[in-house]
Amino acid sequence: MSNRRPILSVRNLHRSYKSGTGILRVLAGADIDIYPGEMVGLIGPSGSGKSTLLHAAGLLEKPNSGEVFINGRECLKLADDTRTAVRRETIGVVYQFHHLLKEFSALDNVVIPQMIAGKRRGASESEAARLMGILGLAERTHHKPSQMSGGEQQRVAIARAIANKPQILLADEPTGNLDPATSASVFQSLFDLTRLERVSALVATHNMGLVQYMDRVLTVRDGLVVPYKPG
Repeated sequence: MSNRRPILSVRNLHRSYKSGTGILRVLAGADIDIYPGEMVGLIGPSGSGKSTLLHAAGLLEKPNSGEVFINGRECLKLADDTRTAVRRETIGVVYQFHHLLKEFSALDNVVIPQMIAGKRRGASESEAARLMGILGLAERTHHKPSQMSGGEQQRVAIARAIANKPQILLADEPTGNLDPATSASVFQSLFDLTRLERVSALVATHNMGLVQYMDRVLTVRDGLVVPYKPG
């Protein structure tokens, strides 16, 4: 892949937090490259720095130092509104908890982000219905989150993350709140949809059962990102 430009590059990322009377160093010079069309797993236990890395890569949180390049453009030094625009136009995020708007239908939860991005209601509904159909939710479009199972709610969250056609999907423990059988089914949906929509994905998880889906698997060790080696 060295002859292709990464769609996402993180360089020399450092992130630490105040912890009591000391400093907790989470990232200590982390580097990572994600290439177009690949799904990369970021494996490691809770607290290892996976979420911190994803938040920085997704322009959701500023590190202490380092660089984040998207399509070759360094983004951390951009003005806040420009950085927000880059995030909205190129990055989709799926969290462990779906964070759906409980007073709206499943369809509306996928429609609203598209309209915020400037898309017309009719086109937004069509795209939401298409994605929900692919994810097996055609019969759930008018259900509110409280009327849906955990797996169905997470599929809606996946559709929402893909609806604005991002180039990069960041998934932070996307099945961590589900039972094993549901987890496998939901992740299969995530995998199939990213392949279908040609979205690059970086997936943080501690679920070793998901490794089989990944093109590459990395881990955070001592604040650095290194290739994952089983055992």
